[in-house]
Amino acid sequence: MKKIDILVIRSFIGPFILTTCVVVFIFLMRFLMLYFNDFVGKDLGYDVFGKLFVYFSLITVPIALPLSVLLASLMCFGNLGEYTELTAIKSAGVPISRVLFPAMVFAFGVSVFSLWFNNTVNPWANLKGYSLLYDVKTTKVTLNVKEGVFYKEIPGYSIKVLKKYSDGKTLKGVTIYNHVSNNGNVNVTLADSGKMYTMYDNTYLVFELFNGTNYVDYKSNDGNYDETQYVKNSFRQNKMVFSLESFGMRRTDESQFKYHEYMKNITQLNNQVDSVAIDIEKTLKSQITNATQIYNFQFKKYPVDTSKFAREKKPIVGGKWVYDKLKLLETTNGNVETYETSIAQAKNIRDQFSTTIDIIKSKKREGIKAEVEKWHKFTMAFACFVMFLIGSSLGSIIKKGGFGMPVLLSITFFILMYVLMQLGDKYAKEDIWPVLLGVWMPDLVLLAFGVYFLSKATNDARLFESDIYDVYFDKLKMAWKDRKFLKSKEIISA
Repeated sequence: MKKIDILVIRSFIGPFILTTCVVVFIFLMRFLMLYFNDFVGKDLGYDVFGKLFVYFSLITVPIALPLSVLLASLMCFGNLGEYTELTAIKSAGVPISRVLFPAMVFAFGVSVFSLWFNNTVNPWANLKGYSLLYDVKTTKVTLNVKEGVFYKEIPGYSIKVLKKYSDGKTLKGVTIYNHVSNNGNVNVTLADSGKMYTMYDNTYLVFELFNGTNYVDYKSNDGNYDETQYVKNSFRQNKMVFSLESFGMRRTDESQFKYHEYMKNITQLNNQVDSVAIDIEKTLKSQITNATQIYNFQFKKYPVDTSKFAREKKPIVGGKWVYDKLKLLETTNGNVETYETSIAQAKNIRDQFSTTIDIIKSKKREGIKAEVEKWHKFTMAFACFVMFLIGSSLGSIIKKGGFGMPVLLSITFFILMYVLMQLGDKYAKEDIWPVLLGVWMPDLVLLAFGVYFLSKATNDARLFESDIYDVYFDKLKMAWKDRKFLKSKEIISA
């Protein structure tokens, strides 16, 4: 490896690692802010947060790699141009394509790694991360009894406390409704004061009540309340123990989440697309078979009319299925019962075909989603290489390193890629565009930018230098002045 290759690789690897970490951290903070309300007050523990951060850091890698490659290439070649190293290399007769070659090989390796990551690691991280996130969302908030508000998180009970002292345990004015039997407010416990604490490693919650009364109203055999079965128990001290098992986070079987496209690799997505196509074909065949076997009144094949008038008639395209009641009544020889039966069967087969069409559309959408996700594993990998072409070319042209201009240009092209990707996915999933066009459109548009900027960098174009545009503006001003001068001269001569 020559010294120029070592220089370029060293200048590229450092910013690439740094920007990858920064971009992953930014996306991770976005995830944290998006689901912040689901994390608050649930006492999840550091191990749960650590797993979530690891899984979602891996999930953000495919979308972070194109941006980090773009930013790193801009910073690398911008720094080389800013410190005149790129100019010295060019003056030695080395073409810009030779300078870009080692970093281009590295970017190609990043694209290959991205494809492997998208197909192997990303589905696993999606399955682990989103299943754990679902369990976090369904976990109840930790015990937090507030003053003057009924607390209903304990299954079967409603608890109200008039005052809660600063120690978090001593209570004043405790009211507990027992709703375990679902008979309404027929079992009520009132206490003047009490204490609240947990035991057995927060497995059980204990209310130790003082100077209170328990009221129970029992139903009679006919289901009505009877005053003779009203029970009142007074106590000086009483303990009520509640299980806190429902507050712990319980893991859901991960197999319940494997149906989603994000959890599958390319082979599994191909199998899903094929199975959807087979299901659609089976649905159509079964519908046609049922229609021909069940219904008595069917469309008959008539001899083809080859007359000149028939050849000139335009075929009927589309439209709703309608039937002529008069002709149908004539066909049935005036038999009203047969006539009504034929109409009922026609309506039934119409409704069945409408239902079948809806089912086929739903299955087709599933197949399109799987196909879009399959191609995204390739497009996100190819986007790394495309972003390198844009970043390296622009860095060689603008000759500005650091986090100023490179960051601005990177965000601009990344937003463009993201908007085009969302637009293409939307039109592809709605079956407006072909899937290949929808998923590859962002890469093709950015590839056009990359090829254009690369040609300009090869020819040492000065796209971002203001003096070039000042010359164009001066020419426009001179042309405008000459036009005004000629016009005024024509007026004077007239």
